[in-house]
Amino acid sequence: MIWNEQDISSADKVTRLRMVNAITGIKPANLIGTQDASGRHNLAVFSSVVHLGSSPALIGFILRPYGEVPRHTWQNIQATGHYTINHIPASMTQQAHRTSAKFPEEVSEFERCGFTPELIPGIQAPFVGESTLKMGLSFVSATEIPLNGTTLVIGKIIYLSIPDEFIDQAGELDLEHAHSAGISGLNTYYSLKKIGQYPYARLSDMDHENSTAEDFEQPSETPSK
Repeated sequence: MIWNEQDISSADKVTRLRMVNAITGIKPANLIGTQDASGRHNLAVFSSVVHLGSSPALIGFILRPYGEVPRHTWQNIQATGHYTINHIPASMTQQAHRTSAKFPEEVSEFERCGFTPELIPGIQAPFVGESTLKMGLSFVSATEIPLNGTTLVIGKIIYLSIPDEFIDQAGELDLEHAHSAGISGLNTYYSLKKIGQYPYARLSDMDHENSTAEDFEQPSETPSK
């Protein structure tokens, strides 16, 4: 299939939505937990979580336009200033996907979709008990994107929960071992498989007079840039 600009703009809404949402590849699969000022819990699946920086430790995610449906996640973040981001276990993708249903504000997705709220002192938002990798965040800023009415929400990590066994000997997080899931498009979930781990790339290493292509062997079936 080849689409030019006109093909993309003239495609029917569902086809365009499916293709454009999937073409960027596998995205992180997370559940964002919040609570309102009365303590009622909310849980929603997001595939737009992105690392923005490590010092300070900032994470962003994208909210769709407010006018489409009520945004309980955003309302709760504004009310409490806190939220949690929880990796979705590969074994619980169906339950996680169900949180995308339009539940009324008074209904807890934790209860309806089979997740356990976990509370940590000092953080006014519930974590997902079944998630093995989780972050607690305090709200920093929100930037509206006029081009399509979405909003970039930025938070600072104030709490991290990572089991020691998920950290390898090099001090890096092994997501395959953690059995976290990924998302493509709006409703397709993937398990993650580690295919390689490489040292920091330096031109001086690559320009070494005795180096050859074989010295920088790539994983099988992985195309070069």
